[in-house]
Amino acid sequence: MKRIPTARWSGLLGGTVSAVLLSGCLATAPSVGGGSGTAASGAAAGASAESANSALEKCPETLGTLRIEENTSAGWYTAYSSRYRTGSTVPALRLLVQQSNCFVIVERGRAMQGVNQERAISRGDEGRAGSNFGGGQMVAADYTMSPEIILSDKGGSQAKGMLAGVKGLAGTALNVVAGSMSTNEASTMLLLVDNRSSVQISAAEGYSKNMDFGLSGWGFGGGSAGGASAFTSTPEGKVLMAAFMDSYNKMVVALRNYKAQTVKGGLGTGGRLGVSGGSTDASREVDQKAKKK
Repeated sequence: MKRIPTARWSGLLGGTVSAVLLSGCLATAPSVGGGSGTAASGAAAGASAESANSALEKCPETLGTLRIEENTSAGWYTAYSSRYRTGSTVPALRLLVQQSNCFVIVERGRAMQGVNQERAISRGDEGRAGSNFGGGQMVAADYTMSPEIILSDKGGSQAKGMLAGVKGLAGTALNVVAGSMSTNEASTMLLLVDNRSSVQISAAEGYSKNMDFGLSGWGFGGGSAGGASAFTSTPEGKVLMAAFMDSYNKMVVALRNYKAQTVKGGLGTGGRLGVSGGSTDASREVDQKAKKK
């Protein structure tokens, strides 16, 4: 029996494995956990947090109840959802907020339909006695938080060129047929409003960016493989959520040092920029100063 040289066996096996991989016949079982889709990771339950991002700022005491209101009719929302198809920012923001222990979240989104249906059922003939869905139990939101995307740019700066013989691990040559490098960057805003007075309590800006390396062909050593869509690509949605986490962290730091703004004479009574002949306290002061001259 004729022996097949070892080098030839390696080639045959490599070709077989490549053929199987290219044909899509092999797949690994889905893993459970071990990573996070965005900067918002882990879970929250009441005042406890599990596997939260270690960079998340926290509050030593809860500051009140909060609803998050996303303006789905804004221009940025339409562009964001159609371009990146990552959905609403609200679920991830709600996770960050609860994990931080700064606010208690109240539901005011689509799940309110379910809440109202359950309350209606309990009040009807089919409701079980003792369900305790009586009136006067709905919790009011002290504050409203609004997320805004100011800038979201893919490929803000790009570099393209031919690379060859880049040294990889253990001195192996990485032959890149053609490549490109670009940045994804995002800037976001979070606004916090007091619901009773409509006064803005806080505003915070956030920023994040990453680098994308796109390759049209790559290989180790003398071999190559064409059509690699991205070598180390981070989805734009992750960059956006990292920017929102940066916004929220800055807001939390500011709120921990919160000092209420005050206006002489009280808020909403005319302000301190008086005009001649006006009816506010500041305007009367203007007239009195004019008479003394």
